[in-house]
Amino acid sequence: MAILVTGAAGFIGMHSALRLVARGEQVIGIDNLNDYYSVQLKRDRVKAIEDAAREGPGSFRFAACDFADHAALDTELAGETIDRIVHLGAQAGIRYSLDNPRAYAQSNLVGQTNMLELARCRQVAHMVYASSSSVYGGNTTLPFRVEDRTDQPISFYAATKKAAELMGETYAHLYALPLTGLRFFTVYGPWGRPDMALWLFTDAILRGQPISVFNDGVMRRDFTYIDDIVSGVVAALDRPPANDRAEKAGGSHSCHAIYNIGNNQSEYVGSLIDLIERACGKPAIRVMKPIQPGDIKDTFADISAIKRDLGFSAVTSLEQGVPRFVEWFRSYHGV
Repeated sequence: MAILVTGAAGFIGMHSALRLVARGEQVIGIDNLNDYYSVQLKRDRVKAIEDAAREGPGSFRFAACDFADHAALDTELAGETIDRIVHLGAQAGIRYSLDNPRAYAQSNLVGQTNMLELARCRQVAHMVYASSSSVYGGNTTLPFRVEDRTDQPISFYAATKKAAELMGETYAHLYALPLTGLRFFTVYGPWGRPDMALWLFTDAILRGQPISVFNDGVMRRDFTYIDDIVSGVVAALDRPPANDRAEKAGGSHSCHAIYNIGNNQSEYVGSLIDLIERACGKPAIRVMKPIQPGDIKDTFADISAIKRDLGFSAVTSLEQGVPRFVEWFRSYHGV
């Protein structure tokens, strides 16, 4: 039996597939390889998984497939026995959702429906899916708890992620389909996304170019290292919520749990820049700008639920993680 990983050419998808292969799982990875950011980076991630799989003990098969196209998805997976699903594929990015909301509706709404239907029809044992800390919207009560209100999103991206959670609740209730949603908090590390602050700042600093620091630098994020995130993904995958009518994290009485997955520490973006400067050995040219539409001023994850239920806790500090990313960045780009 295989584990299906969507968004396998993406940042978290790649690292999750690597972890599963390393522990001996048969993994099928799908991704539509869209051009939201570098397709070459995505292909390089896939190659890294394939190289690792050749060394065993698990296996990996990749298919370029758009899960928002249900006919293509059914054709690609015909004859495959899928035991569990790690659904990490999505149209990412808050600011891009202001310009191209239809891409988010197609991937994050239609795509989520297709994956839920696949899980239902294949009677999979468990589907873990990606949500986001952005669902907390303009919540000013820190840290964010899974029990907090999440019905006032301030970006269309956040609205699609909240909708995905609601769809999951419906399928768990109607079909007793075990589901776990993970609200990711600012994930960073090697092979990260080029549209994220750590990549943008590192690239600009190394080239001596200015960086845009929004809200005059008075913004905080719960930066979470990729290895810690993957530990949480795998821990969730291994422990499907029971269909026992007991209340789950997030409030469901069906077999549906929702967890925050973060570092449980909120740090100023300015501190991140300081660490990048130190790792690069060069100062940043900081250009202060106002906060952008859709941006959340502060994020901070209360991880008590995932720690209680799954034994998760982040172990990598920002001081440890940033130099690892900069080292990878230099190596990947040869700078």
